[in-house]
Amino acid sequence: MGSLIRVLVLLAFLFPVLVDCAVRHYKFDVVMKNTTRLCSSKPIVTVNGKFPGPTLYAREDDTVLVRVVNHVKYNVSIHWHGVRQLRTGWADGPAYITQCPIPTGQSYVYNFTITGQRGTLLWHAHILWLRSTVHGAIVILPKRGVPYPFPKPHKEAVVVLGEWWKSDTEAVINEALKSGLAPNVSDAHTINGHPGRISSCPSQRGFTLAVENGKTYLLRLINAALNEELFFKIAGHKLTVVEVDATYVKPFKIDTVVIAPGQTTNVLLSAGQSSGKYLVAASPFMDAPVAVDNLTATATVHYSGTLANTPTTLTAPPPKNATAVANNFINSLRALNSKQFPALVPQTIDHNLYFTVGLGINPCPTCKAGNGSRLVASINNVTFTMPTTALLQAHFFNISGVFTTDFPANPPHKFNYSGTPPTNLQTKTGTKVFRLAYNSTVQLVLQDTGIIAPENHPVHLHGFNFFTVGKGLGNYNPKTDPQNFNLVDPVERNTIGVPAGGWVAIRFHADNP
Repeated sequence: MGSLIRVLVLLAFLFPVLVDCAVRHYKFDVVMKNTTRLCSSKPIVTVNGKFPGPTLYAREDDTVLVRVVNHVKYNVSIHWHGVRQLRTGWADGPAYITQCPIPTGQSYVYNFTITGQRGTLLWHAHILWLRSTVHGAIVILPKRGVPYPFPKPHKEAVVVLGEWWKSDTEAVINEALKSGLAPNVSDAHTINGHPGRISSCPSQRGFTLAVENGKTYLLRLINAALNEELFFKIAGHKLTVVEVDATYVKPFKIDTVVIAPGQTTNVLLSAGQSSGKYLVAASPFMDAPVAVDNLTATATVHYSGTLANTPTTLTAPPPKNATAVANNFINSLRALNSKQFPALVPQTIDHNLYFTVGLGINPCPTCKAGNGSRLVASINNVTFTMPTTALLQAHFFNISGVFTTDFPANPPHKFNYSGTPPTNLQTKTGTKVFRLAYNSTVQLVLQDTGIIAPENHPVHLHGFNFFTVGKGLGNYNPKTDPQNFNLVDPVERNTIGVPAGGWVAIRFHADNP
């Protein structure tokens, strides 16, 4: 026994990284679950019968194996949103991009290592509209013995923001595709799966966060909504922002957070009130003439010792078009940029890309509701055509005819992007990619257009984090705007909201084939 202990100690000394890193196993059963919200019930697609789904816990440098078993009638795939997937692209999850989806009755094991990341991310279905209910949190703890770069909280809580439709969400998107019109907006927003109290459904309850006076709580906020940027605030309390998209930021206090679909934000809540109940509100942010779900989701912060019949201290959500409130949060974000967590911003650029992001109208003879036309999205006037063979598979096995490599680096048609749109609103369709050289540096300017209407567009880059070096209203000016770029401590993210009628510039290092 003594010799065995000596061998184990020697192994731990020689291979400390192997001993410290764990292999974490999860099983995700994709099943239908009858669920009641807004006083009506419907079957929804879930993981393990939960909405939101189970939280996946790991530490930095752990290996994670998730066996996903598909028990529903839809094809399924799961995306680990924000996980870098260094050299494990097969495990990223978007259907027909990095993998074929999992058919009914089949399973697939996602196998990836979380390298150099710690914080809050999310997982969600990445096919059809299944992610409306198939989503959950990823909590990546620091390596053992490595503290947070902020005061250690008393407790942590995951807070998932979402949307709820009374109708079957697959029917909602299918009807939109059939009609050629935009899909119906949701019927409610949710906080941890619950809309909170609403007048049309008095029995509807909301999420409650129990706190104790004098304690500090780390709230891991996740926007798992399909379409809408959301404001988040708590009555009577300021929030200290310490992290976004699993990257640390310089801490700052604020009363209202704005968070786009796919983004995460970690905040410290100091329970500084002596007692009471305080309203938590999640409401839409949309500063353009675009339809949104106007219902505010509510929850409650409940201090210990407070009686159940104590009146709740209320807060008014910002107006949905409160651009100044949103910018107050966005403009406060700066990378921590410490010795331990530096901001490695590319200072020189190999690829300089300019992508217009917006809408278009294409012919659709069967779209009667759309008068023979279909509303489409496009980037640089290209509307993506989903392949039937996964792009990574086609690349790896050198299968021709699946995609072309002629995605334009710049808009093929120049016009006043944030002003009067062109008369021809038709887009080109295709399965096009843009090739980057390995280890090259990339600057990408994302420009909103006023075609149909200006709109904030959340854009997520798979496999990479990027630095948000600049943003502005109107059209990007390549001569003058770079003079104001922050190349010292810009916020590092994996998902960015392109502002309505404006642009945002990001930089990243193409180090992950």
